[in-house]
Amino acid sequence: MRVLFIGDIVGAPGRQIVQERLADIVTQRQIALVIANGENAASGFGITPRLAEELLRTGIDVLTGGNHSWDRKEILEYAAHEPRLLRPANFPAGNPGSGVYVGTAKNGVKYAVVNLQGRVFLPPIDDPFRKADSILASLPGEVAFVLVDMHAETTSEKTAMGWYLDGRVTAVVGTHTHVATADERVLPGGTAYITDAGMTGPHAGVIGMDRDGMIKKFLDSMPARFEVASGDVQMNCVLIETEDGAARNEAGRLRARAIERLCLRID
Repeated sequence: MRVLFIGDIVGAPGRQIVQERLADIVTQRQIALVIANGENAASGFGITPRLAEELLRTGIDVLTGGNHSWDRKEILEYAAHEPRLLRPANFPAGNPGSGVYVGTAKNGVKYAVVNLQGRVFLPPIDDPFRKADSILASLPGEVAFVLVDMHAETTSEKTAMGWYLDGRVTAVVGTHTHVATADERVLPGGTAYITDAGMTGPHAGVIGMDRDGMIKKFLDSMPARFEVASGDVQMNCVLIETEDGAARNEAGRLRARAIERLCLRID
């Protein structure tokens, strides 16, 4: 089974490259499931119902979120009724929507996507480690593939989550920092891991935003309005391949065989 995870989609350039490149790579690589982080799809901050629908129509099966999930207030009601749009599961109780989605991939495999958010240098929400425990304990037994989007600031917190879940999920993919890391690997228990999948959007700026405004902010520390950058548009993603159906980890989930970083550009 092959699964594609698309790193944080930023603004119109990020959405455009997904529209232009996703269908081809799904066909070429025979991908059964597509997951993407979409919390920056609306001009770099948040996501709207219209943009969520637009991205789901491109062939993305599940959209994950993070600390910008609620930046666009119109998403609150939509999130409560669209189960394929996730927000971190360890947000406080009562938040709209869900942090877990269970579905069936194109090849018939039952899967679950779990969205978690770290707490180091981010709002002190519920413990993502214990939340992961409770979610995994509640998943139906027929769920064979589990991917966790660990949306966090520090490499240490994301790496710790990878080791914590090794042997219990098929993949842990880090998001949030918009810079792809080079530490993709399959951990001893059969869990594919990468600290950050990178960003889908313009790389000619600073983490997707116009570089002049960002540099000015660092120079004078004054309030600033940031705009999405342009130029060097990339679709950073990871391709996860599992072992055959008989190869399971200690929790009975599919073991990962390989994880590969991909960087696509607009032709």
